[in-house]
Amino acid sequence: MIDRVDLQPAFVLHRRPFRNSSLLVEAFSPEYGRLGLVANGVRRPRAPWGSALQPFRANLLSWSGRGDLKTLVGLEPTQDGPALEGRGLLSGFYLNELLLRLLPRDDPHPALFRYYAEALMELGRPEREQPALRRFEQRLLRELGYGLVCDHAIGVAGGPTDARIDATAVYAYRPEAGPQLLSADAAPDGRLVVRGCTLHALAAEDLHDPDVLTEARGLMRSLLAHYLGDRPLQSRELFREYLRLREPAQQDS
Repeated sequence: MIDRVDLQPAFVLHRRPFRNSSLLVEAFSPEYGRLGLVANGVRRPRAPWGSALQPFRANLLSWSGRGDLKTLVGLEPTQDGPALEGRGLLSGFYLNELLLRLLPRDDPHPALFRYYAEALMELGRPEREQPALRRFEQRLLRELGYGLVCDHAIGVAGGPTDARIDATAVYAYRPEAGPQLLSADAAPDGRLVVRGCTLHALAAEDLHDPDVLTEARGLMRSLLAHYLGDRPLQSRELFREYLRLREPAQQDS
């Protein structure tokens, strides 16, 4: 008997051509996590589902099968996705790539699904884009069991201490351990350095101060690189190219 799941909310994270007229789709569902789907025949003219299988758009999907790739057997559109363009669009692709790289298949994360939907809605507003990215990155790491330590320092041996994070102090952040207090005359020596006020802001998800936001961006990028490994993110390369192409226009304006 073939397992079948009916009408589950899901976002498309990625799609690519498969065979002559089909698609391979990576989707994200709250109750079933990330899953691979074969969408047969959707690239044919007038196919009913092809236009709905787009990134950032929520649909109700039905599928069948037990293997690593299931077969899409039904789709009901629920809402159009956010109107993302420019930086917001590239940031959306970045979120999708993080989920594709870090989220195992068939690992349900209902809260993360909600966080993702919330982040997409924020990306369309330039003043909210960067705080939304930092919040999602932090929440993603927490959901995967790699949550930041923002409330207490660690000792020399890497264990927790009773020392609460001091907003005026500076810390070396050790992935998978936490922040370690640096003395005033200590050299960073290539360590990941962060101020206590930034750790407080991350804990409260209050990321509107420009200096805090810049430091949080560097911290999250370094921590994500630790878990992503050596393969670079394609979305970051696209963003660099986007900025390179926009710079002459910005200078002429």
